[in-house]
Amino acid sequence: MTLTCIAVDDEPLALKLVTHFIEQTPFLQLVGTYSSAVAALRGLQQQSTPVDLLFLDIQMPDLNGLELARVLDRGPGGNAPRVVFTTAFNHYALEGYKVDALDYLLKPFTYEEFLRAAQKAQTYAALKQSATSSVPNAPSVPAPAAAVEEDYLYLKVEYQLVRVPYQDILYVEGLKDYVKVHRRSEARPLLSLLSLKALEERLPARQFMRIHRSYIVGLQHITAIGRGTVQIGAETIPVSDGYREAFDQFISRWK
Repeated sequence: MTLTCIAVDDEPLALKLVTHFIEQTPFLQLVGTYSSAVAALRGLQQQSTPVDLLFLDIQMPDLNGLELARVLDRGPGGNAPRVVFTTAFNHYALEGYKVDALDYLLKPFTYEEFLRAAQKAQTYAALKQSATSSVPNAPSVPAPAAAVEEDYLYLKVEYQLVRVPYQDILYVEGLKDYVKVHRRSEARPLLSLLSLKALEERLPARQFMRIHRSYIVGLQHITAIGRGTVQIGAETIPVSDGYREAFDQFISRWK
């Protein structure tokens, strides 16, 4: 299945890189590049056929990427593209979740990371097509996001790959070149040769949040929130200044 896509970024080098990644991905077809969200919106309105995927920077003048995503029609029958955000700032992750972004690429990202996001979009499109084709005269309604998201990941532990369900992860502790994954089902954590940043990119933003340079927490497992700390079971985990704003935005929804 080929996906039509456009790229939007006000930084020429960043736009060139995304364009290059799109062009070397066999199942992506580039139909437009834009240096502003305003130009992208105009381009989307002028497209004769729907665009499937939008690689979208966030920080741009006049109209930013988040604002453009909110403008796009995602309602039943809408033909708006799914959005993959590309940004240099991790504190936008929560806002990306609110506008139902398909993925969130933190600059500088590799082609492997880009390809993983593109494959997620391809999977979504295939399931959406399957869902609508199985019902005669069914309207074009986006399939629920949860239906296209895996609920686990594999971690390399010693000489084997271990399947770890997302819901089992209480929190993750970064130890230089390793991560220590604390689970609900086992007292002994898993130790994997992987950076905390790399694991953060693999975990779904709607279920996990980095709150410290050394910690990622499973949001559903937070039992209490203190002044600059969160509680997960018997563990007290600090919230550092660099991640406080995004975390405060998250908890403000529950106040």
